Amino acid sequence: VQLVESGVGSVPAGGSLILSCAASVLLWCTYGVACVRQASGKGLEWVVALCCDFSRSYYADSVKGRFSISRDNAKNMVYLQMDSLKPEDTAVYYCAADKDFRVEWLVTNRPSPHKDDLSYWGQGTQVTVSS
Repeated sequence: VQLVESGVGSVPAGGSLILSCAASVLLWCTYGVACVRQASGKGLEWVVALCCDFSRSYYADSVKGRFSISRDNAKNMVYLQMDSLKPEDTAVYYCAADKDFRVEWLVTNRPSPHKDDLSYWGQGTQVTVSS
């Protein structure tokens, strides 16, 4: 199973970017997906998670109202729309996936994720927001 992110970019504060995540196999019927980021010198941080049937999503307080996640199960794609970007959003962004119930449990019980928490990770893509 592979997850591949695209949409690396550098934008000024207030700008927008769309990150895309493509899965190599059909995961979406039973897998939840999450976006996790890591700023330079800091640990992993939840950004958003979305369950496989779209019924529940979880956003970090720092991105609520600015970021929006969506998925196209038919195309095995996940999209993260990032608006009103701030310099503090600068980080490497990862797409991750695991069984739906596990993703939901982790995002609601684990303040910060660890690499071992989720089974599938993308390679990460750099997002830089300049002030």
